[in-house]
Amino acid sequence: MKYDSLVFLLIFFITGCGKEDVQKAAGPDCIVEKINSIRKDPVWNPPAKVFSYTYNGTIVYYIPPRCCDIPSELLDENCNPLCSPDGGPGGGGDGKCPDFFEKRSNEKLVWIDERK
Repeated sequence: MKYDSLVFLLIFFITGCGKEDVQKAAGPDCIVEKINSIRKDPVWNPPAKVFSYTYNGTIVYYIPPRCCDIPSELLDENCNPLCSPDGGPGGGGDGKCPDFFEKRSNEKLVWIDERK
């Protein structure tokens, strides 16, 4: 009986902390939703990551390309798509923000998918 309670508490803390950590680290609700959506996908290769940067005076969120011809995503703080800085068929993104890599600053790793 003692062990059942201990196991329940352990599971509760492990699962509860994971969700809370994503919420705290990720920022806006839409970024948390984006992360949760990625977590429902099969594991990406390379692993999924979300970074935040300052770009043109605002906070943006960058999701690197996950493979091959899949473009990256650059989102504003409301998850509106701004551009694809890289990736895609030619590797150079969609060309809508060619200065992103030169002008970005304040890099922060918001989340990395640690599933295997």
